[in-house]
Amino acid sequence: MVARFQACLLDAYGTILSCDFSAHRTELPVLAGIAPEAMDAEFRRLEPAVTDGRLSLAQAYARIMQACGAEPEPGRVVSVADKSRELLLASARLYGDVLPFLRMPRSRGVKTAIVSNCDENTRDLLVELGVAALADALVLSCEVGAAKPAEAIFRRALDQLGVAGGAAIFVDDNADFCAGAAELGVSAVQIVRGGSDGTVALGGTVVRSLGDIEAML
Repeated sequence: MVARFQACLLDAYGTILSCDFSAHRTELPVLAGIAPEAMDAEFRRLEPAVTDGRLSLAQAYARIMQACGAEPEPGRVVSVADKSRELLLASARLYGDVLPFLRMPRSRGVKTAIVSNCDENTRDLLVELGVAALADALVLSCEVGAAKPAEAIFRRALDQLGVAGGAAIFVDDNADFCAGAAELGVSAVQIVRGGSDGTVALGGTVVRSLGDIEAML
């Protein structure tokens, strides 16, 4: 079978994996010695800089603690950052259709890349979950220095796979990110898992599972 596309770009969070961040919101403030609401507000303020790699998680937590009136003692900062990583690895789960789907493209000559807005712990997470071994590239915002829907992160993914935009399909649960990919000529598909129907900007397609994507390749 000749594949329609040469490459498949996949988002991580909400597309191939789910993660319960409730423990982050309860356990990390205790370690940091600050109120949960204050940590949440400060993290949201710094999140864009963590996502595009301007700040590491440790640097972000140090700033959060200082802003909230807690002394950012190095040992405590490291403990909070380490706990954040531990909780992520413990709470993330792949959707059931992910590993079977990732094993399929290579048999059709299709390259795959995970394109994620994330912090520095996501690479280790994708390795632990078995995703990294099945993908041809991990294109992570914190390493690229650009986050979806910016053009730069999509171009990095296409360049690493050696394909043009028109030869790639991109799957994400976020309609705005799909729109960003579509601007480069990539066929953007929004995946909506379990919830109400969604729509993709620029007239894209909506699917419910990666099995629907397999039929498009």
